[in-house]
Amino acid sequence: MPLTLCYHPLASFCHKALIALYENGTAFERRIIDFGNEKDWAELRARWPMGKFPVLRDQARSRDVAESSIIVEYLDHFYPGERSLIPEDWETALQVRFWDRIVDNYLQTPMQQIVADRMQGAKGDMRKARAMLETSYRLLDSHMAGKSWIAGQDFTMADCAAAPGLFYATAVQTFPPELGSLAGYFDRLFDRPAVRRVIDEARPYFAMFPFADSIPARCR
Repeated sequence: MPLTLCYHPLASFCHKALIALYENGTAFERRIIDFGNEKDWAELRARWPMGKFPVLRDQARSRDVAESSIIVEYLDHFYPGERSLIPEDWETALQVRFWDRIVDNYLQTPMQQIVADRMQGAKGDMRKARAMLETSYRLLDSHMAGKSWIAGQDFTMADCAAAPGLFYATAVQTFPPELGSLAGYFDRLFDRPAVRRVIDEARPYFAMFPFADSIPARCR
């Protein structure tokens, strides 16, 4: 099997890559990186000096591919499935990449800041991070009005990014009740088989997530 994914089942950016793999039924081997095992971290850093996961190892091309968005692009190019996650149409593809960046930078980043603060004893001022989450929620709600998926009618890389971002973010800070388009989008994401599979695999590790008690009931 040419592909090996170095990842952890709880990590949100790993979820993005896993959803892409599962969407197209791409065969791969799993290499779970144990948070507490220095040998695992040394192996990861040997493949990607930044020590971040996920990292995809392509044995056929003797290549290590880092960063979740780049992994999805790489898979779409070299290991395409029935469903392209990067549209051929340039304008649509630009929208996919734009919303992928919005989710990673303005949803995932503040969510992870809040999670890290809770793990460190909740001593930081998280008002800016929470305000950014609120702004991201409202931006997504406005954008999703009348849409099935972020870039239109097709599920894409941007949705692979949004699923874990929203899953963890809503545990950190619930959606305002008036944001019906965002709530509906979240429901569609969770009903996606590839997304449900990723969440099911993460469930045994939820105890490590400091906001586990706030995970939406239907997702536990």
